[in-house]
Amino acid sequence: MNTEIKRIVVAEAQVPFVRGGAEMHVDALIEQLRMRRFEVEKVAVPFRSQPKSDLLAQAAAWRLLDLSSSNGQPIDLLIATRFPTYFARHPRKVAWVIHQHRAAYELCGTEYSDFEHSEADVGLRKRLVELDARMLGECRHVFANARNTANRLATFNGIQARPLYHPPALAGRLHPGPYGDYLLTVGRLETVKRVDLAIRAVARTSSRPRLIVVGDGSQRSALEQLAAQTGVADRVSFAGSVAGEDLIGLYANARAVIYTPFDEDFGYVTLEAFLSGKPVVTASDSGGPLEFVADGENGFVCAPAPDAAAAAVDRLIADPALAERFGTAGRIRAQSVTWDGVVEQLLG
Repeated sequence: MNTEIKRIVVAEAQVPFVRGGAEMHVDALIEQLRMRRFEVEKVAVPFRSQPKSDLLAQAAAWRLLDLSSSNGQPIDLLIATRFPTYFARHPRKVAWVIHQHRAAYELCGTEYSDFEHSEADVGLRKRLVELDARMLGECRHVFANARNTANRLATFNGIQARPLYHPPALAGRLHPGPYGDYLLTVGRLETVKRVDLAIRAVARTSSRPRLIVVGDGSQRSALEQLAAQTGVADRVSFAGSVAGEDLIGLYANARAVIYTPFDEDFGYVTLEAFLSGKPVVTASDSGGPLEFVADGENGFVCAPAPDAAAAAVDRLIADPALAERFGTAGRIRAQSVTWDGVVEQLLG
């Protein structure tokens, strides 16, 4: 580890009133650095994705920031995270990319993006890709939070990034428990997280399990309506935002976790489920979870269709021994992900 580094700034694009994986990622990194006796501060600037015409202005705001010193004292290292934090200026800048502005990248042209094939959107997208490549090119090292993210950087920006996995914030507290009669899904209730797929899958099962939905977001009302329309409102519970011991308990007592987002970058949920000894049902186009879920070994990877997910769920509900075997294998896999390697590489 580089002993010259003492004072570190971690940059975060903060979306007001939102706390998801990206926010937990930054907070956990800061905590781990402080545990290792570094002086660490978070620099955050509010970010909003709408209207998209403001994206370049928000990037420019970060570019105005010179974070090389504070109060007459040098800052030894800047660790940038998601767009547009890596636009900030520092002679020793490292990026650990959680994600870029995904709507302009792999989500463009899908139902999950507001970028269209209009002249204005095409021009804006091209400019964002060019600027990302230039700003990330200033970094001494570029890491990604998962191989899925690294592949995206290489494909769109020509940037070679090293995947750098880290444990979830609850890693030291999660534990296995009994294999209960319910499924669990955790995450923001937004379209790209595809909680609707989990609800439709539960509606197609023959085993008729309960589903507990943890999280909140703009799609909650629509998802509640979907549960009613598919006849499973009595078996789907919306728990809202749950944290700490309550969330740990929900993981510990579930039969399995169903996690089927579209092309997720990393996804804490997979590792949280595995550390709780629970198998994971995910989809073949879910991205980051596929870096941990091995089909038929610690969970199931199915087609992103309700019938396929339902069949996987029915097998786990019908066979508690199978769920336990998968969960044990997942726990062993997740325990290999530690913070020591992360800090060593970021500061190396």
